[in-house]
Amino acid sequence: MAWPGRLGRAVDLYVVALLGTVVFAALLPATGRSAVAVGGAADLAIALLFFLYGARLSTREAVDGLRQWKLHLVVGASTFALFPLLGLAVGGLVPFLLTDQLYTGLLFLCVVPSTVQSSIALTSTARGNVPAAICAGTYSSLFGMVATPLLAAWLIGSTVSFSAHGAVAISTQLLLPFVAGQLLRRWIGGFIGRHKKQIGLLDRFSILLVVYTAFSQGMAEGIWRQITPARLAGLVTLAVLLLAVALTVTSFVARRLGFSKEDRITIVFCGSNKSLATGLPMAAVLFGASAGPVILPLMLFHQVQLMVCAVLAGRWARRPLDTAPDASDRTPSQTSRAVPARETAH
Repeated sequence: MAWPGRLGRAVDLYVVALLGTVVFAALLPATGRSAVAVGGAADLAIALLFFLYGARLSTREAVDGLRQWKLHLVVGASTFALFPLLGLAVGGLVPFLLTDQLYTGLLFLCVVPSTVQSSIALTSTARGNVPAAICAGTYSSLFGMVATPLLAAWLIGSTVSFSAHGAVAISTQLLLPFVAGQLLRRWIGGFIGRHKKQIGLLDRFSILLVVYTAFSQGMAEGIWRQITPARLAGLVTLAVLLLAVALTVTSFVARRLGFSKEDRITIVFCGSNKSLATGLPMAAVLFGASAGPVILPLMLFHQVQLMVCAVLAGRWARRPLDTAPDASDRTPSQTSRAVPARETAH
């Protein structure tokens, strides 16, 4: 992950890698026996990814963060209530602007949990409540292991394989490795802490493998012919609108509830961002061979949230210490000088 202020580029290198993986899958998709091998490797990578999440999570920090339950409740309401409602509201655009697969992906985007790393980075840059951001992202990810599959099954319906088999798959590939990582943290936590860079690269490679597998399956089924440039442009526009509404609503609610300016920054970022690192493995488990077009809206939203929230973080970082932030309180001349923030996977 590239932290805010270290790089001045508008597009993160990891985003370029993600797009390059999509192109590679389009030109050279995995088929036949290679598809089986790549799929098996992706399943193992997903399990390893969530094992490392569990091993890195500080139980003490998570418990200490319970004292700010009101803040976490607002973040959770935005992530798992506001976003799904917004997703349902754009259902009338099918099939005129969105295909059924793209709308499924948009609904799935709306039930994915919040980020961890990028929320921390953005909150730190904007001088917000960083410990609260750590806990908010952690709680959202933990709750999302249960809430995301259930909400996806409810909103999307039969497309989601959340049957008894789906529940077992979620438990086997996501929950059990996470719990195992937590149980073994006492013995391996130090090792993981000393090798953050190498483990971060392993995280990224795992996500790229999931993306390659999903898009290869999409190529084999010929579904990409349905996604025209006009529909892609419409999808990007919808991603921008979703983020704008989430930023505005979280800022307004946090003000009305009387949170401090530091807490408001945390609520705005944690309540408006979505996790690519958690969402992609979940999509692979829930949608199987149909995951390709489903993950596209999440990937696009990921890049939109990086650029827009980087602008906000840079803008708020320059505010006087006694001035509270507001998502709508900015001008074009001010936002153009903002320093971009980055998120690689989370």
